[in-house]
Amino acid sequence: MRERWTAGVWGAPAALYVLLCAVLLTGCRSPEAQGPEADSAVAGPRPSGYGAVFLAVDECSSFGTVGFTEVPCDSERAAARVVAREDGRASNGPPCPATTDFVLHISEPRPSADEDGDGTVPRGYACMRKLLPPHPGDPGGGGGPRTVVGDCVRDSGDGRVRETACDGKGEKAPRYQVVRAVAERADCPASTGLYVRLGGERPVGCARPL
Repeated sequence: MRERWTAGVWGAPAALYVLLCAVLLTGCRSPEAQGPEADSAVAGPRPSGYGAVFLAVDECSSFGTVGFTEVPCDSERAAARVVAREDGRASNGPPCPATTDFVLHISEPRPSADEDGDGTVPRGYACMRKLLPPHPGDPGGGGGPRTVVGDCVRDSGDGRVRETACDGKGEKAPRYQVVRAVAERADCPASTGLYVRLGGERPVGCARPL
């Protein structure tokens, strides 16, 4: 039996709910280097002729004031491309590629099967890369779901640090820059002033003061 999707905010019968969130992926970003606050959005009706998977790898989405819709990548509305697509929750799945700009959480509105009472059932997540710069996921870009070598961080005021643009054009000026990823803290250079948890095979980021 084919799955049926309930109508979205525009009343279309094949709508999907998409929640935009720069999340903390397992092995990606620790409390020591958190990304921007999460935003939410709703996807519009899915045009016919697309693949069986909503926002599959190499497909594109538009940006909108209400939500994200899947559009042809050569459309003037295309704004971002899917670079990786995973099932389940992002917190339990593989991390997005290092230069991912943002993550879309895709859910089906189905209260009868809801796990946590939020009215939706997770259907996976899409790692998105904007088609045009600026790219917050690039090293030093000040955003993205992952902290990588080349990124800068600032004091968040609660004993932690948050990523910010290295060029100083962010809301707050950068205080440290991650210059190396190593297996253990002892492998960091003597100039290291802060250790940032990166995840992966080299989970320690060595950050120097700016």
